[in-house]
Amino acid sequence: MTAYRYLIIGGGMTADAAVRGIRELDADGAIGVIGAEPDPPYNRPPLTKALWKGDPLESIWRKTGDAGIDLHLGRRVTALDLPGKKVIDDHGDDHSFEKLLLATGARPRLLPFGGDAVIYYRTLEDYRRVRAVAAKAGPIVVIGGGFIGSEIAAALAMNGCTVTMLFPEDGIGARIFPADLAGYLVKYYRDKGVDVRAGEQVADIQASAGRMTVSTKNGFTVKADAVIAGVGVEPNTDLARTAGLAVEDGIIVDEHLTASLHDVFAAGDVARFMSPALGKRLRVEHEDNALTMGNAAGRAMAGDDAPYTHLPFFYSDLFDLGYEAVGETDPRLEVVADWKTQFREGVVYYLAAGRVRGVLLWGIFGKVDAARQLISDAGPFDARTLKGRLGG
Repeated sequence: MTAYRYLIIGGGMTADAAVRGIRELDADGAIGVIGAEPDPPYNRPPLTKALWKGDPLESIWRKTGDAGIDLHLGRRVTALDLPGKKVIDDHGDDHSFEKLLLATGARPRLLPFGGDAVIYYRTLEDYRRVRAVAAKAGPIVVIGGGFIGSEIAAALAMNGCTVTMLFPEDGIGARIFPADLAGYLVKYYRDKGVDVRAGEQVADIQASAGRMTVSTKNGFTVKADAVIAGVGVEPNTDLARTAGLAVEDGIIVDEHLTASLHDVFAAGDVARFMSPALGKRLRVEHEDNALTMGNAAGRAMAGDDAPYTHLPFFYSDLFDLGYEAVGETDPRLEVVADWKTQFREGVVYYLAAGRVRGVLLWGIFGKVDAARQLISDAGPFDARTLKGRLGG
């Protein structure tokens, strides 16, 4: 049995940030990281952004091993014994711990057809598969108009691929953008050469002789060299639930990122935490959350008692458009748009009962902290008082 002062289950950005948080307070404590992927921790956003714009693959590595730790890669934990403070991996190895961090992330939701031929774009291995297809500049179908679908469709189109997008909503990013902006993006993508098929629900995917045939409920059919699906994810909570931890769309953690048993922590995509700014529990699946919460969890494991109060932001690049957003970006809330140039530069506010719950900074950068402050402010706010406030 290998004994660790700190053991981390999960090998992504959250795990790397936790290692660095631990090392800020404990330079020598033994740290073990067990990761399911064969690759060491890497930056995930470049998989749909920078790597398609020419950045070298070497630029993504986080160099976690330089912190003097044990990396157990290509392994999955099969048993978690919390009373005995040990885990068993699928190689049959035991690892004991004093403090445990669950940074198990999330897994893609799967379609009921297509099998392994469908690429659920999330990992470096997925990037390698798609890169090999894209090198031939053949037709590719992207299912989903959300965060991953919109980014990878743009990246592929900019690299000379023939791209068809299929999604059931009326617009791209319809679950976070107001309807007029989501509708504008449909036209924008079409102008960039993407065949956008809004309002199409995929009904079947068949693979034959290295080609894929995708059919929709409306009778539309398209053939492709590859099919990429981005239809959402769900948190990897199986280990936590089996071990008796409190789970509700993620592992429930307190203000110190401790799960429902002492010396067990959770962070990143899998953790459901309380946001003081919004007065509710959140589970966030973006880079800023992975890094800030991972670091805070590592520090907490090493003895820091500071509460976690950060409100994460997220960002995206869509061809030559870019945005940053923070808080609840839910178009079902009251929406106030303050455009400087419509759909190119401006701010979209999401309100409830006179309070700002979320802010979308479209083509405006460096204002995330100001947006966070606005969300924390009791208000009340309306279209008049928000006019020009953050640069619209």
